[in-house]
Amino acid sequence: MSSDNLFEDHNPALKQSPLADRLRPKFVEDFYGQQNILSKNSILRNAILNDKVGNTIFSGPPGVGKTTLIEIISSYTRAAMIKLNAVLSGVKELRNEILLAEERWRNSKRKTILFIDEVHRFTSVQQDALLPSIENGTIIFIGATTENPTYAVNKALLSRSRVFKLHPLRDIDLLKIVDKVINYYQNAEIKKNINISQEALDHLINFSSGDARNLINALELAIDTTIDNENETIEINLSIAQDSIQNKNIIYDKYGQNHFDIVSAFIKSIRGSDPDATLYWLANMIEAGEDPNYIFRRLLISASEDIGLADPNAIVVVNSCYGAFEKVGYPEGYYFLSQASLFLAISPKSNSTKCIFNAIEAVKSNKLSLVPDHLKYNSKTYKNPHNYPKNDLIQKYMPNNLIEHKLWHANKSGWEHDKKY
Repeated sequence: MSSDNLFEDHNPALKQSPLADRLRPKFVEDFYGQQNILSKNSILRNAILNDKVGNTIFSGPPGVGKTTLIEIISSYTRAAMIKLNAVLSGVKELRNEILLAEERWRNSKRKTILFIDEVHRFTSVQQDALLPSIENGTIIFIGATTENPTYAVNKALLSRSRVFKLHPLRDIDLLKIVDKVINYYQNAEIKKNINISQEALDHLINFSSGDARNLINALELAIDTTIDNENETIEINLSIAQDSIQNKNIIYDKYGQNHFDIVSAFIKSIRGSDPDATLYWLANMIEAGEDPNYIFRRLLISASEDIGLADPNAIVVVNSCYGAFEKVGYPEGYYFLSQASLFLAISPKSNSTKCIFNAIEAVKSNKLSLVPDHLKYNSKTYKNPHNYPKNDLIQKYMPNNLIEHKLWHANKSGWEHDKKY
């Protein structure tokens, strides 16, 4: 069931909602982080303040402010704000909301903003159902997704929307949120005095992984379950912080800088032919809950980029392990991840496949290169190499103006080294 106002203050359930929802800001000046898209005079900030938000997709990891931005937009707009969740809604619900939007415009000239959370979970058919109404202006579409919209949203919907990427919150923004939580409890009906040790604070900031919701939920749990001392103060120490955020060992953020550092270490260990380091960084990703599909995608890239023609079977092995993993899953799937990773680590290395970029650059720099006559379709002067079994045919295949241009350079390792060119 939809409502023209998503965020009613008088909602009796609000007091029972998680603290993260109760503390959700409603105005731009109260929003922490995302200065890359919300700095003073930025396009998005001005659009919100002037009620000019158009078709938009917010992408980014959980807990960085996507839904909060929707609430802020609802505070500034005169349009009706309708919310649908892609997990729970189908084409029928979409069409019903579109009909109501048309009726709303006819009766009151009031626009409709249709917010679809987790839009990546909509099928192509569901996404396509939005297009006519977006095209004719019946609705203003806003979507939120934790996935890369380039792959998760169809091209037609993507081309009609402006995409804003949100990043994990910085430590300075997370500290402001901690202060906001403490202030909330100190001014609540039942006042609570709170003291967080520096060790506990550092741990909470570190392991929240830039996720404001994760941080607030951990603080709420710690505060609500800790008995105050003789000074009527709730002391949050390192042990309590560890228990509340439930992350004591692995520093890993699937969407932030540490994620990319560990993935980088993993690939560079493969490239450097170090099987021990390869397994260590792989274990980091597995323990942190990294998507195995992502790991296999990186392995497939490495199989071609780092091993390539030194062992053409590398990509076959990785792809086979990928397929086996999809059939078996965890925990036995560890074997396939390990096998693929170790195979690449101990394989001979070649990066000659990157010569494609030499070719692309040559094409860009020589736009007037013509196909030689003997290579043209239905050419009468072409000589078929199969008719020269002694390999005594001399025939050029590059454009005449690039006849001596060398694009591919073979590496001296593995299978590739044995080929004579």
